[in-house]
Amino acid sequence: MEATADRTSLSSLPWYRQVNRDQWRAFWATFLGWVLDGFDFTILTFILVDIQRSFTVDRALAGALGTVTLFTRLIGGIAAGTAADRWGRRLPLMVSILWFSLFAFLSGFSTSYTMLFALRALFGIGMGGEWAAGMPLVLEHWPAHLRGLAAGLLQGGFSWGFLLAAGVFQFVYPIFSDTPDVGWRVMLWIGILPALLVLWIRRRVPESPVWLERQRLLRDGGRLLSQRMSLWRLFQADLVGTTIQTSVLMTAFMFSYYSLTFWYATFLREGGHSTLPYMAAFNAGAVIGAVVWGRFSETRLGRRGAVTAAALLGVVLIPIYLYASEPWLLCVGAFLMGCTGAGIFGMAPSYLTERFPTEARGAGAGLAYHAGAALGSIAPTVLGSMQVAGWSLPNAMASGIAVAGLMVATVIWLGPETRAQEFTVDR
Repeated sequence: MEATADRTSLSSLPWYRQVNRDQWRAFWATFLGWVLDGFDFTILTFILVDIQRSFTVDRALAGALGTVTLFTRLIGGIAAGTAADRWGRRLPLMVSILWFSLFAFLSGFSTSYTMLFALRALFGIGMGGEWAAGMPLVLEHWPAHLRGLAAGLLQGGFSWGFLLAAGVFQFVYPIFSDTPDVGWRVMLWIGILPALLVLWIRRRVPESPVWLERQRLLRDGGRLLSQRMSLWRLFQADLVGTTIQTSVLMTAFMFSYYSLTFWYATFLREGGHSTLPYMAAFNAGAVIGAVVWGRFSETRLGRRGAVTAAALLGVVLIPIYLYASEPWLLCVGAFLMGCTGAGIFGMAPSYLTERFPTEARGAGAGLAYHAGAALGSIAPTVLGSMQVAGWSLPNAMASGIAVAGLMVATVIWLGPETRAQEFTVDR
């Protein structure tokens, strides 16, 4: 009765006061890690033209730099997710942030396309690990009725990273761009800064209470040392269908997102537009959309209805995103596409973590999200190859966005609704 009274009392408060200090610290650790992860990845999209000139490669090879990063995220997602289930969410989160910061920095010293390709592949491992360990850490801390909102706020961090990259490119890149082969390297060297976040996480961020409770139950039952790797749990009869459906769904999510974003800066530069206003509009829309759709997913729409609505609206908005002739309308299209096509990701963390049990939540969500990233990683290369074959850049992007959006709206209905699901501590 006392616990029920406490919950009733909390529910009368504004949502942000229903979250305690430890829960907020877990949120900020993952959010800031994802912001900086987003910066380190998306800064590459602004300097593709420079890299092509430096190493004399075509657009298909330039696109492959994005593809290999997204593909190796799968390695990091599986490794960090499995480690998070076994040793806690916090340690893999810290290791992942250090990893992607180091290899983002080293990428700036590349002396050949092959070296840059290898370093971006290694960068992707840390990028995948940060999400797989961080999302369960936050969502196992936060109240179930706020999980959709938390997921939207968290996933919007990647768009904040994109905005940060756009700002750095606008104001820092010109300082070094007159020196041949230096400007794009400085953009990558900045990527070492996220490593500083690890010091704060180590001192101030608590471990997931759900994970700690499960460890206590295993220890009391004498099963702590005998627990199996959570990765294998994903392919047992009761979970393999979930693993496949969520991975296919995330593939569609990722193909859509990278059709929207990877070549967008190039599209703007070739059209004679300054990248910052349009990137700011797109990512402001993505931040707002992630929170709004995450909140909508807590209503009668549920996770599935909200995902479907956002995906189909994104397809409808293609004309003003890519084909508007007036700059102001192109900017409106960028904002609205950010709200829908990118904002759809606000539902991904909550939906994925709710589909898997505590014993395999890190590995399950990490595998599904990053298997999707790996398979969806062909988008930059496919769109680059389409251009080599004679497609215009807008037409290549439009086809990728439309096909992926329709796929998202279909595959989400192959799984159950998960809204308001409580996390149980399984033995």
